[in-house]
Amino acid sequence: MPATGQHPRQPQQPQQPQHSPGTDPVVLLLLGIVVALVLGATFYLCVVRPSLTGPIGTVGAAASALTAAFGVALALRRG
Repeated sequence: MPATGQHPRQPQQPQQPQHSPGTDPVVLLLLGIVVALVLGATFYLCVVRPSLTGPIGTVGAAASALTAAFGVALALRRG
């Protein structure tokens, strides 16, 4: 008979996080603020220096394509 206060050991299950860090409202808010500031700065630069509109548009198009590809890859990895 085992001594008082001793219980047979049960395997502990790992703790599952309640939500993924990507869905944290603070992270989403900060990401939105950063995106808004970058877009605002880009718009201001295009207004002040119209000659940069073409190169900035080209970089924006390449960045949007890379962002879309990254988003698809991330969605397939989680799926």
